[in-house]
Amino acid sequence: MLHKHPGQWQRGFLLALLTTTLWGVLPLALTIVLQALDAYTLTWFRFTLSFSLLSVLLLHQQQFPSLSRIYPKNWRLLLVATVFLGCNYFLFLQGLSLTSPGTVEVVIQLAPVLFGLGAILIFRERYILQQWAGLAVLIMGLMVFFHDKLGTLLTTQGLYLLGVGMIFLAALAWSGYALAQKQLLRSFSSSQIMVLIYGGCMVLFLPKVDFASFLTLTPLQGGLLLFCGLNTLIAYGSFAESLNHWYASKISAVLSTAPLITLASVEVAALVIPQYIASEQITLLGVFGAVCVVSGSMSIALFGNR
Repeated sequence: MLHKHPGQWQRGFLLALLTTTLWGVLPLALTIVLQALDAYTLTWFRFTLSFSLLSVLLLHQQQFPSLSRIYPKNWRLLLVATVFLGCNYFLFLQGLSLTSPGTVEVVIQLAPVLFGLGAILIFRERYILQQWAGLAVLIMGLMVFFHDKLGTLLTTQGLYLLGVGMIFLAALAWSGYALAQKQLLRSFSSSQIMVLIYGGCMVLFLPKVDFASFLTLTPLQGGLLLFCGLNTLIAYGSFAESLNHWYASKISAVLSTAPLITLASVEVAALVIPQYIASEQITLLGVFGAVCVVSGSMSIALFGNR
């Protein structure tokens, strides 16, 4: 039987809005923390904190996955999902260090689109005409947004372009992880899948951790590091709970507005803490491109078959 929400759409909307806000401001927090920690160390801390807290919760509920359910049937797929999500986190941070919060949040909108295209190929899902039109608007928006950034592309000796390429690879890696997770849902709950992936990524990044760099954090950076660690757990938890109260297509439409939250947050942060965050310096043409990206993403979500 298919899942049906109980009708508390207000709660679903608020949870989806919380998730969107957390994901929207996350690039700002990561930008500030990256000034003290490298990408390996920051990624390891986020996975370690998420794994620790989620493990305690699942152990308390007696739902921690057993080894017999992992091996021999699901370990290969779990390995694929772990590697792809680890690559997503790492490439996202590397791209962020070479570009800006607003840029990465716009480009990462390709992640759910690539996931949807992958679902068409692998799970035989379908797009209707309005969704293909939304995809065309999203691609046009990306072209307009980066046309506005041509000056930056020409003056940074390829570093900005390299960063954009890394964000694209991060989106591609996330879509691979999401497709693997979709198949793993046949054997595990979403929380069980995430705790296994968090644990695997924690071990994966451990050899490259620079523990001494934690001592260089300022109070602001330390607080934002904790926020980055909790962000994944709270945001994904809110997202999962929102699915119990509202249509997935409408939730996805709310989530697609994250780039606008990021761009607005950057401008506020540039006024409050200019020593950490610089203004995006986006023209009206760039804003129009970002709005097209959001509109295209919303169209793909809203016109999807329920």
